[in-house]
Amino acid sequence: MTIDEKNIGEILYWAYANLAMAHAAYTDKSKKYIPKHFAIRARLFKGLQSGEMNIRSFFDDERLKMILPQECNFCGSTKDLAADHLIPRKKGGLDIGENLVWACKSCNSSKSARDLLEWMNSTNKTPSILIYRRYLKILITYCRENDIMDTKVSDKLNLPFDLSQIPQGTLPIDSLKLWVSDISNEYYRIANWNVERPKKNGLQR
Repeated sequence: MTIDEKNIGEILYWAYANLAMAHAAYTDKSKKYIPKHFAIRARLFKGLQSGEMNIRSFFDDERLKMILPQECNFCGSTKDLAADHLIPRKKGGLDIGENLVWACKSCNSSKSARDLLEWMNSTNKTPSILIYRRYLKILITYCRENDIMDTKVSDKLNLPFDLSQIPQGTLPIDSLKLWVSDISNEYYRIANWNVERPKKNGLQR
């Protein structure tokens, strides 16, 4: 099935599950994916599509933003930092915490009005696991709020991001980093993969 034959939800949920699989392999220090990792992806993708599982809120992502080293989220520089939009304002990105990250002057200028993956793919860079997770959450939240998760990609909606930039294949393990710089083990619990079961009648299922 080509990307145009899929709906938006399939693309985004697959990308989220694919990243969860990559994160598991990274945490295991694996050099290649094993059945355990593929099972994580399959289970999460199925759970997200059926509604049995859900992405968590941005709480952990925002908490990490407050306690991780203050550095460019793209290159790790600590100089000339400013707030940057993962989804640019020129494309409809909002001035909200979820969409704002630290970026150095050089990366900010290079990225310009492009969104995260559009820019990184053009420069052969790979986003860290945590910044890519934030980006996918933004996309999923946007599409849910606009009720377009079931819309076919072929409908060519005027989206503020380019779905064709999202990797469909497995992510190369040797290119992965949890964060843009090395972080100590104290952050790993918060950074651990976060999904949850939707609440039913106010209670966690």
